[in-house]
Amino acid sequence: MRWKNSDTKVYLNGIPLEQTILAMLREVKPKSARTARILAKRAPLPNENPKTAIFLRSIASSSLINALLTDLHSLKRPLAIRFIKKNSIHPFEDASSLEFFSQKNDASLLCFGSHSKKRPHCLTFVRCFAGKVLDMMEGFVQQSTARTLSQFGGAKCRVGTKPLLSFSGTQFDEDGGESKFTLAKSMFIDFFRGGEAKEVDVEGLQCIISFAAAEESGDGEKRDLIYMRCWRLVTKRSGQRLPRVEVEEMGPRIDFRLGRMQEADEAMLKEAQKRGRTSETRSKKNVATDMVGDKMGKIHLGRQDLDELQTRKMKGLKRSRDALAANNGEEEDVDL
Repeated sequence: MRWKNSDTKVYLNGIPLEQTILAMLREVKPKSARTARILAKRAPLPNENPKTAIFLRSIASSSLINALLTDLHSLKRPLAIRFIKKNSIHPFEDASSLEFFSQKNDASLLCFGSHSKKRPHCLTFVRCFAGKVLDMMEGFVQQSTARTLSQFGGAKCRVGTKPLLSFSGTQFDEDGGESKFTLAKSMFIDFFRGGEAKEVDVEGLQCIISFAAAEESGDGEKRDLIYMRCWRLVTKRSGQRLPRVEVEEMGPRIDFRLGRMQEADEAMLKEAQKRGRTSETRSKKNVATDMVGDKMGKIHLGRQDLDELQTRKMKGLKRSRDALAANNGEEEDVDL
C-alpha cells in the first residue's frame, strides 16, 4: 500500500483516495435472498440502534490503562465488549485489525489502550462506518491525577443507566467544527449517550459524566486538556414535595491531553449522516386540514395592478358620446 501526495489530491496505489472511498460505499445489488437480508440490516434507519463499543489493549499496556479500560467498560455496559488478549495494533498506521473487529462484532465504536515511552498511557477512541474507520482521536491520560472506580467508595450506578452528559468550556462550541475539542465532544457523545429514550424516569437519572476543557495557562499557551469526572446523583428527603439532590464522585477520574486526530473524509461523512426513509407521509406545502376535517389551501398571487382590474360596469358611470367627442376634439387642438 503506497500513499502519494500531490498539491490537489491524495492517491492510494495510484487511485485518488476519494474514488476509493466512494467505491467502498457504492450500492451493492443483492444476488440472493440471504444477501438482501444482510444488506437490509445494514441500511440506514430512521432511528439507529444503540452503538456497541469494543475495549481492547495493545501488547505494551500499563496497569493504569488496563484499569481504566475496565472502568469505561463498566460505564458502557451492556453495550460493551471487553477483549482481554493483547493485540499488536497501531491504529494510525494500519487500522485493518480494528475494522475486522468492528465488522465481526457489529460494533461501530472502539477504545484501544496502549503505553510506550513516546506515547505514555494512551487511549485511542475510534468510530467506524460500514466496517471502515471514520475518524480517530488520541488522548494521553495524566497518571498523577487519574483515579479508578475502586479508589472511590460508596455505591455505583446500575448497569444500563443512561448518563447525563455535560460539556463545560467555550472550546467545545468553537465555530467551524474542525477543532480538536469539537471532535472530542462528538466522540464522547457517541460513546456514552446510550440508546434513544422516549420517556425518562426521574429515579433512572443516577449518573452525570462531566467534560471540562482546560483554560489557557499563565503564559498564554493553550493546553489541550479535557477533565472527565463521573458523579452519582443521590436523592434525599427534604421535608417538602421535591427531594434534595446531591452529587457524589464515583469515578473514574481521567484527565486527557489530546494527541493525534484523524478527521472523517467528506464523502464518507456525508454517507454516514444519511437517514433512512420513514413511513410517515410528508406534509404538503400550503395545504392543511382544519378541525372539521376539511382540506384548506393557500394560494399565493403576484402583485396586482388595480388600474387593469376589471370591475362591474354600470350605465350611470359611462360617459356620453358628446362628452367623448368633445374630449377627442380638445386633444386634437392641443396636438395642432
